[in-house]
Amino acid sequence: MRNSLPLHADHVGSFLRPKDVTDARDACQAGKISASDLREIENTAIAELAKWQEGLGLKSITDGEYRRFFFHTDFLLQLGGVEEQGGIEKAFKNDSGKDVHFAPPKMVVTGKVEHRKPIQKADYEYLASVTSETPKVTIPSPTMLHFRAGRQGIPADIYPEMEDFYADVAAAYRAEVASLAEAGCRYLQFDDTNLAYLCDDTHRADAKARGLDPDDTPRQYAQLINDSFRDAPEDMLKAIHLCRGNFRSSWAAEGGYEPVAEIMFNELDIDAFFLEYDDPRSGDFAPLRFLPKGKTVVLGLVTTKLGDLESKDDIKRRIEEAAKFAPLDQLALSPQCGFSSTVHGNDLSVQQQADKIGLVIDVAKEVWG
Repeated sequence: MRNSLPLHADHVGSFLRPKDVTDARDACQAGKISASDLREIENTAIAELAKWQEGLGLKSITDGEYRRFFFHTDFLLQLGGVEEQGGIEKAFKNDSGKDVHFAPPKMVVTGKVEHRKPIQKADYEYLASVTSETPKVTIPSPTMLHFRAGRQGIPADIYPEMEDFYADVAAAYRAEVASLAEAGCRYLQFDDTNLAYLCDDTHRADAKARGLDPDDTPRQYAQLINDSFRDAPEDMLKAIHLCRGNFRSSWAAEGGYEPVAEIMFNELDIDAFFLEYDDPRSGDFAPLRFLPKGKTVVLGLVTTKLGDLESKDDIKRRIEEAAKFAPLDQLALSPQCGFSSTVHGNDLSVQQQADKIGLVIDVAKEVWG
């Protein structure tokens, strides 16, 4: 029996950062306040956010990723042997028609990858202390150490064989999972852009140019993710979110899940898949036909890119369409992504953010009870 979501209404994890938190981060970087001062300000904001989430009716509670600048770098750079180098320039697209040019940081390997210390444990322990609901931890997928740089970011003199690289990354993640489990964490989500990017023809071509096989890479990544979760407690809810890019209300990839769906659903030992389905760039629901019994797909039907609120009837109709390909009791509902995958946040207000979460909860109650 697989682990179930605490509610048919859930969320991906990040929320718009309060100004006092971003101001404090800037002040800390400028040397005007200490790291401990910054943490106290973050703590206060996270405690307020936890109560805000509970007040909306959520049963899984995150720290909103308030302590992070990017969803991935703050975590990955705390692993041994990992450094940040520039990024892959990409034109992020949005509904305004004006591209947002951004080069998401890419991680490169400069030594043996290792887990030197618990990374999220103290953050989890604080979150657990300020909520009576289920604390949820989100961390970047281990694939983030490979896809954007590829083999070029992994020196052959450090890792002559790629199998050894994958083994070390998985071992580092297992150590992190173990530290979180020991602290009591039972809901852990990996955030992965790369499986979603492998659904996009342009990104598939770019990956091939970097020496990757876009057809075989999903299977390699499934094995890496499974190895990372291998020693997780049986009662830990293991989730993954597939993201097509989320920067200032813009995205970097498009395309349905067909190229990765069969491998993703059947070879990934994951309980819940958070999938973006907020507009036509996400494709249709046909790939859900590969979903096996016992696993859940969380339909990201409510966009975090725009403030305009979707209608209940439209969301319900789309859930009905999805249920033609997967059993309704194996589906759930959430926003399509986080509201602030980077410190910059998406272009909507805190009230609109609350309205989106409220809509998800209301529809879920009406559909699933």
